[in-house]
Amino acid sequence: QVQLVESGGGLVQAGGSLRLSCAASRIIFSINTLGWYRQAPGKQRELVATITSGYNRNYADSVKGRFTISRDNAKKTVSLQMNSLKPEDTAVYYCTIDMNYWGKGTLVTVSS
Repeated sequence: QVQLVESGGGLVQAGGSLRLSCAASRIIFSINTLGWYRQAPGKQRELVATITSGYNRNYADSVKGRFTISRDNAKKTVSLQMNSLKPEDTAVYYCTIDMNYWGKGTLVTVSS
């Protein structure tokens, strides 16, 4: 089975930074669009950022300028650098491959 495992979540103060990573296995990685989504309690899962096989990046307006998505095809990882975190960033963050495969999520809690 395709496996995606997120890491790096935790508790951070507002204004702080976290880096999330996701490692994939059992899949051809370099050709895929990768992404991060998040889901807060009572809300729909929403797009945070995507990165294509050509390294084109897209971000939700709410995180643009604060978050950076990156990929390492050799390591089969996708990362999300999160700076200037806000309480409204609190959510479970999921990595995805082409919106077809999903990790189990990692919780990010931002306190104020």
